[in-house]
Amino acid sequence: MIGPTLGRYFFRRYAAITAWIFVGVAALVYIVTFTEITGRAGSLEGFTATWALGLAALQLPIIMQQAVPFIGLVAAMATLISLNRKYELVIARAAGISAWQFLTPIAFGAFVFGLLTVLILNPIAATAFSRAQTLEATVRGADASASAANERWIKQRTDEGETVIGAEAALAGGTELVRPVFFIVHDDGISERLDAASAFLRDGYWELVDVVRRRGGNAPEKLESARVPTNLKPEFVGQELTDPEAVSIFTLPRMIETAHSFGLRANSFAMQLQSLITLPPLLVAMTLIAATVSMRFTRMGQSATVILGGVIAGFLLYVVSVLVRAFGDAGFVPPSVAAWTPVMVAMFFGVTFLLFREDG
Repeated sequence: MIGPTLGRYFFRRYAAITAWIFVGVAALVYIVTFTEITGRAGSLEGFTATWALGLAALQLPIIMQQAVPFIGLVAAMATLISLNRKYELVIARAAGISAWQFLTPIAFGAFVFGLLTVLILNPIAATAFSRAQTLEATVRGADASASAANERWIKQRTDEGETVIGAEAALAGGTELVRPVFFIVHDDGISERLDAASAFLRDGYWELVDVVRRRGGNAPEKLESARVPTNLKPEFVGQELTDPEAVSIFTLPRMIETAHSFGLRANSFAMQLQSLITLPPLLVAMTLIAATVSMRFTRMGQSATVILGGVIAGFLLYVVSVLVRAFGDAGFVPPSVAAWTPVMVAMFFGVTFLLFREDG
């Protein structure tokens, strides 16, 4: 059985390599994000380099959260290849230590990495993402081209007619909309369009700020503020317009419960919650996948093939995860089944390979 000293050594090696890879990927993502923001918003009137740097920093946590499974895969592969190159795994195997034993501290490190991501990085990412949406709205203002690309919409019906509302995000529990667009519909069709930098849900009306109003074929009219009557509740708005990735794991259960109280389906929120819950075991599964391509002793010049095999395996797992998650969001598959299926498949694949290698 592996001793505590050797186990701690393997754990520290994995933790150090994971930390360095995480920092390296974060630096690369930050540079790419800053470049993308500069190219996308550099022509706006209020654009500054400081604003772009701040916005890139706020978007960084949510991107790194999405990259964590790949970081875990690469870190596990790098750890095992490094131990192989220095003959440490060879010596451990010669001493009678099985693959199950020396993979245990590495798998434990992957599980801890997943827990830290869920409990620390996820709340930071959700808060920073919401702040990034607000910060971007302050510079873009009532940008009609940006508002037209919104994918989240709700419809309200009042005594004055129907209004279709779209927004990039709903903040503050559904009381604030980021770059919303309001289409006011009467019997003869759309009579008015309002594009705003932000909108606030008051008692019985929407208060729009920095508005561009369009009526028929008339020229756009700029207004400091406007009001649109409404009978919507903040909880309903938050459920329909909030991006699940912008909600922390501690808030998701309440969002799901609120959606059920309104008679709404909360598949997207439930899918996000289950995905976060399965992240630690997913990283353990990634470690097992890394072991299938990294355990064999490799001489100089063979690492490229080993790395390529691990990358392909991780990519296939990612494709399966995205596909199954789409079914879960759409309600075709229960969210818990959709979230756990890729994890269990990857886990069984890794365990089967190790059983075949170790126990014949």
